[in-house]
Amino acid sequence: MRRVPWPAVPWHALSAPGMWPAGRIVGEALLSLTLALLAAGAGFLAHEGVVQSVAVGLAAGVLSALRRVFPASVLLVTALCFVPFGGFVPLVLVVSWSAGRRIDGLGRALGIFGLAYALTLGLTLATEQPGFSPSLLLLSGLFLLVPLIVPGLAGRYWSQRRTLSDTLQEYNAQLLRERSMIAGQARMLERQRIAQDMHDSLGHQLALIAVHTGALEVDRELTGQQREAVGVLREASVAAMHELRDVVGVLRDGGVDSGPQGTDEGGEDPGTPSRGVAGIESLADASRRAGTAVELRRSGGERPLAPAADHAAYRVVQEGLTNAHKHAPGATITIGLRYEPDSLVVEIANGPAAEPVDRGGVASGGQGLTGLEERARLVGGMVHAGPTADGGFRLAGVLPYTSAEGGLRGSSSRDAMTTFVAPPDDFRAQNPAGLSGESDPVIDRNGLPKELARAVSRTKRGNGIAIGCGVAAVVAVVVVVAVVVGGVFLVREADKAMIEPKQYDAVKVGQSEEAVRKQLPRGDSFLNTETGDGTPPEPDGATCLTLMSSELGSSWDKDPVFRFCFKDGTLVEKKSFETS
Repeated sequence: MRRVPWPAVPWHALSAPGMWPAGRIVGEALLSLTLALLAAGAGFLAHEGVVQSVAVGLAAGVLSALRRVFPASVLLVTALCFVPFGGFVPLVLVVSWSAGRRIDGLGRALGIFGLAYALTLGLTLATEQPGFSPSLLLLSGLFLLVPLIVPGLAGRYWSQRRTLSDTLQEYNAQLLRERSMIAGQARMLERQRIAQDMHDSLGHQLALIAVHTGALEVDRELTGQQREAVGVLREASVAAMHELRDVVGVLRDGGVDSGPQGTDEGGEDPGTPSRGVAGIESLADASRRAGTAVELRRSGGERPLAPAADHAAYRVVQEGLTNAHKHAPGATITIGLRYEPDSLVVEIANGPAAEPVDRGGVASGGQGLTGLEERARLVGGMVHAGPTADGGFRLAGVLPYTSAEGGLRGSSSRDAMTTFVAPPDDFRAQNPAGLSGESDPVIDRNGLPKELARAVSRTKRGNGIAIGCGVAAVVAVVVVVAVVVGGVFLVREADKAMIEPKQYDAVKVGQSEEAVRKQLPRGDSFLNTETGDGTPPEPDGATCLTLMSSELGSSWDKDPVFRFCFKDGTLVEKKSFETS
């Protein structure tokens, strides 16, 4: 990786790809503006001056915008500004959360947060008046944990939890990919076993039928009609052998049944009938030679189909003719090929049977129409079958064309075929739209099965709620402890620095200093700050004790104060006044 010179690092970080999408820019702008207004508004309320308040607001907005790029530096700067400028309180919460998420390394994060905490605590104690007690140090430390450390801990925990969740999802996706590969391998082995069984059993039987019918066809004792019927049987057995070869090849390859894979340059063995739309005419001729009236109708301009769809059209006609011969022998059959603007409609309709058919003598596997529906669905089409009004039967298939760009199987265009039924994920390897490699429902997280996606979503929401409740509980405990400790501390400090008016009235000028001090608190508390405006001058050579009043002042910025001055061991003056 090319090393970036030090002066270029800030600009490189600010202009990193994907760092500032449009939504983030808007959100950051609004957040920076809000924090800037809060900081400036706090300055105006504290009467810090227009220039200083505006400057503090601008600084808060800039620091908020930079916290993503320079989390550690912004945290330290905000910690230093947090003490003298009260308007930085909302900013320090946001910056601490962001720094907890983005500072890499546990040791580095602990060092930076520890340094920020130490700087803030030290600056807080330095700005206080001399004479602070250990209790003040403890109280200040506890209160600084809430805005500075707790958001950082919550942000870091949330970031680690998100990283762990992403890692688990990647691991889960890897397991799904491995499971898919194992399942595919198992299917391939099973297909090969089935193909071998079909080749060894059916292939042998069909070969015997072809040989015996070929020998019988040349028997001189047969009549012309018998010889023609035997010829039909021989051609049917030879066609069945070719189709068995195609099915075995499909099972072994594990691909889409896209028609015969011949050995000659034209793609078919010499003399083998086509297994596509072009071969439908041969199917009709074979039925005519068997004594059935078959009419083939074509309409519309002929257009090409994908190999799988082309072979599906052939299978639809083949299944329709087979069913008509089985269940309605002697009935007239009509085959229709209608080229619509977006699909080829294949129809096979037959009239009612000339005479009742013995159903017990008709062999049927019951899977023909089901197989056709699956075959049509895999190419994005559909199949419909049902009786007609005159007592016959109609089988129709709707098969989509390839696009004008000519997308055959393996086309890289996802729009290469107009589909009417979306294939499921289990057959994505057989779907032309899924061969482009643009997405994998296992690898692509958004393509996970709905049940798994809902389970992952529920797990994420549950974990998020649990983590949020845990963080909230920790924060609540810290706040409660700080409030309790702070409350006890303030009560103790108030006892040392505050008296009631009746105590003030009970003290008389002229009493000894020892007697007065026994009646009053010592006053060694941080609450006894230096008096401000409105403080009367002290008597010359006197030592004064200043205590606060338990009552409220005449206004929110005035504090009632009691002062006792001693000279030569005697109380020489006591005064009650208000100071700002």
